[in-house]
Amino acid sequence: MTSQSEMEAPRRSRTVRRRLLWRLRQQWKLLGLFEIDQEHEFYALTCMMKEGLSAAVQNTIDNPPLDELSEDDFKVEVTQVHKGFKMQTFAGPVFASLRRSLGMSEKEYQSSLSSEGFYLQFISNSKSKADFFLTNDKKFFLKTQNKREAKFLLSNLKIYMQHLENYPHSLLVKFLGVHRIKIPHQSKKYFIVMQSVFYPDERIEARYDIKGCQVSRWTDPAPEGSQIIVVLKDLNFEGKNINLGQQRSWLVRQVEIDTAFLQQLNVLDYSLLLAHQPLHKDEKGQSLSFANLIMRTKKSVNPGTSPSHSGAPSVPGAVEEDATLLVSELECGTDRCQVREVHCDSPDIPLRAFDGAAGAPGAPGPGLRELQAQNRRLLPNFRNPLHVIDGPELRYFVGIIDIFTVYGFRKRLEHLWKRLRYPGQAFSTVSPPAYSSRLCQWVQAHAQ
Repeated sequence: MTSQSEMEAPRRSRTVRRRLLWRLRQQWKLLGLFEIDQEHEFYALTCMMKEGLSAAVQNTIDNPPLDELSEDDFKVEVTQVHKGFKMQTFAGPVFASLRRSLGMSEKEYQSSLSSEGFYLQFISNSKSKADFFLTNDKKFFLKTQNKREAKFLLSNLKIYMQHLENYPHSLLVKFLGVHRIKIPHQSKKYFIVMQSVFYPDERIEARYDIKGCQVSRWTDPAPEGSQIIVVLKDLNFEGKNINLGQQRSWLVRQVEIDTAFLQQLNVLDYSLLLAHQPLHKDEKGQSLSFANLIMRTKKSVNPGTSPSHSGAPSVPGAVEEDATLLVSELECGTDRCQVREVHCDSPDIPLRAFDGAAGAPGAPGPGLRELQAQNRRLLPNFRNPLHVIDGPELRYFVGIIDIFTVYGFRKRLEHLWKRLRYPGQAFSTVSPPAYSSRLCQWVQAHAQ
């Protein structure tokens, strides 16, 4: 009589063989996005992610966070039991508050994370062992993390939120959740949810991962005519520029601000993600239209929140229809675009100026000084506006990701080893001050 173990052996063998063939097929295809269907090795895991995330967000919908975040909100952990696994959610009220400040409803967020469509796997050329997934609508990135990285984010969550409050137009990737899945007889798996910098991606022509150095910073482009998505690197960008016009000074300044914050965290090896797509003819002229300026100003100022508010950070994105906006001055030349606004709900600031050009003439009022101190800009009337910058001819997608590598003992040893192996060459493993300075220099050199 055949034993149960003997019957299961051929089945395990087929599973192993199928997974091996799948990996070979993926390597042959180089890089790209692939649906995680029933035959995929991560199908079971992503189904658990969907179910767990849907329940976690539903818990927030049923128990919305208060306007004022407390110390306990940063420490709270909620465990939900599902069939075959448990899902743990960390600092749920804090991330819900951030999502709300981004103009994102919980129902919308839940719908994207738990839609019937398959998750997509992104095959990365990163040296990290992390797995990368995208929701089917490509709005949100899910990335597996080790325990140290997840704990690092949670331990610095308060100052991360403070940075976004101080600089609402920061280029730092927006983290939307930290979770952990526990499957019986398997190790716990941490993962984070982030906004995708490259959303929407329908017309993106090229994508780059920039670190500001040369060693190991080349990726073979996809074959001509291929639909495969390849993220290129620094050496692939040689001879090219980021043409932003009057937005250049804003980008240079914001990269300086964000990398200074990361230097305080003592991290390195983060990347400046960069992509571009051509502007349509109507988009080029539309950006300075009267109606478009009104909508862009609403996006940029976000009248529903205040930078000094101690609750949710003031990250623009939502447009509140009940806010009164009166445009009394409009100068749309090549050097100056000014919108003055009046909010009926802001009696303490009866008139605020929002100026799209740095260093524009005229004495700025207190509202404008506040916006300049926060390095705000006139956001595009487009989806994902915090990561989108429109130049004269191209639309750029820009964001800073991968902020978890601490410059500790192992990285210091790696730095010494690379100095011997690559004398006179620029490599990624340098001290946080040097890393920050080098990336800022790269942006200054390549932005026009």
